[in-house]
Amino acid sequence: MPTLVAKPPQGDGWTHEVKFDGYRSQMVIDAGHVRIFTRRGLDWTSKYRDLAKAARDLEVESAIIDGEVIVTNEAGLSDYKALRKAITSRQHDLYFVAFDLLHLNGHDLRDMPLEDRREILQAMIPADGRIQFSQALPGDAKAIFALVDQAGLEGMVSKRKDSKYRSGNSTAWLKTKAYRIDEYDLLGVEREAGKPAFALMAERGTGRYVGSAFITLNQEMRERLWERIQEHSGPAPRGMKRPATQWVTPGLIGRVKHLRGEEDLRHASLQAFWEEGKVLPSKAN
Repeated sequence: MPTLVAKPPQGDGWTHEVKFDGYRSQMVIDAGHVRIFTRRGLDWTSKYRDLAKAARDLEVESAIIDGEVIVTNEAGLSDYKALRKAITSRQHDLYFVAFDLLHLNGHDLRDMPLEDRREILQAMIPADGRIQFSQALPGDAKAIFALVDQAGLEGMVSKRKDSKYRSGNSTAWLKTKAYRIDEYDLLGVEREAGKPAFALMAERGTGRYVGSAFITLNQEMRERLWERIQEHSGPAPRGMKRPATQWVTPGLIGRVKHLRGEEDLRHASLQAFWEEGKVLPSKAN
């Protein structure tokens, strides 16, 4: 499991790949039988019937492959939100993106350097199939990440070329995620003495609570926010009990910067706010 970092590592000792937005999975092939497991060890072979069929066509006796099950959108990008629906009704649209090889034909490869494991893995996988190889991205890490961000991808994973495969959290694998900016309904503000203030946000249209965002407004905007909170004070949404929170009635919209590829807000910050139906403040920080 890669460790989240703010910036990708530099140097020739690292290889970099796209971080796909899907379900981390393990494909086990043994004498023509295929099983596909989730990250938590659940057997989802029946949900991935087409992928299991494609795996049986690989010219190996046995193998354990680490990868990601994804579905792509019209732009060709992995689409996490569409994945669940694809599993139940669009099996033919699923892909398994393979990025590591643990075992092959009875041999344990986990102590081999990563770049050697991946070289063997790439040779196993034919082009243009439902099982694809996660290509390394050439070039400088900083430039690669800029392109990944510009393309709207979730982020990138950097791995030490000489690393062995070890289960669990690892600093030999690092993930750098890109940010995106979205609009949410402002539910309230949580303020505790001696602690940073957080804005509680909900998905627009559904009212589903998505998490909190650190308030990073400039002083003028922050004071304006406190005024609006007082003016729009209201009861807590049904089912929500949070201490030190001042709730507001519907009508305040927040612009939030947050990690891309997460279902709920993570590493989020409130960039600006405005009242529904009014123009976004030009002095937003």
